[in-house]
Amino acid sequence: MDRIFDARLLPLVGPLLLFALWELVIAAQWIKPVLLPPPGETLAHLWDSIVSGSIKVDFLATLYRTLVAFGIAVAIGVPLGVMLGSSVSAYRSVEFLIDFFRSTPSSALIPLFLLIFGITDANKIAIAAFAAVLLVLFNSAYGVMNAKKTRVMAAQIMGVSKWHVFKDVMLMESLAQTFVGLRTGVSMSLVIVIVAEMFIGSETGLGHRIIDAQQVFNVKDMYTSILITGALGYLLNLAFLLIEQKVVHWSGKA
Repeated sequence: MDRIFDARLLPLVGPLLLFALWELVIAAQWIKPVLLPPPGETLAHLWDSIVSGSIKVDFLATLYRTLVAFGIAVAIGVPLGVMLGSSVSAYRSVEFLIDFFRSTPSSALIPLFLLIFGITDANKIAIAAFAAVLLVLFNSAYGVMNAKKTRVMAAQIMGVSKWHVFKDVMLMESLAQTFVGLRTGVSMSLVIVIVAEMFIGSETGLGHRIIDAQQVFNVKDMYTSILITGALGYLLNLAFLLIEQKVVHWSGKA
């Protein structure tokens, strides 16, 4: 019982260390409080922002853009990744393009997307979807290609049709890697949406709120927005991790 109780407390260790270090920096006067408010004051401001609802519009705007961008990435990346992964030669023929754009910082493409979509929500969603789709596609393709050969061969020896080998063996084996791509993709979607909200004309969103607070030197609101952004990213990743544990419950088993 003690071990279970201790295990449940482990996720709190990181945040407690962060706030302890934060308090130490303030107490030692390494950074002036005017630039980095004490954690207690920042958390109090965060709570006030949540209770008053002042941050609700920005939070929902960012969440909406992130989920739409991620949804587009999944709709394109998973089927295309599965198709390419089922044929090694097909994947190798486009591998350079995938790796090239996957290695290119998506934020560097913001000017290009500005020319295509203008200063609109579609711009923010499109560039975030572009960044996420490459991660989802890459992991889906490699998941199919790296499906356990022994199980595929066993199914083939038993006379199972190619379609059922693909559907019931290769796809199932690829799910663990695919979920890695989904978790990475949703995090990337959030990152790019925040960056786009900061530097592309926007009236709502956590990224807009962060840069606006910085410009008027409202540091408490800036750190509050940063903390909420981090919490959103953590919760999105956690949600997909829990879904993965339910769907890919055999992962890691022989």
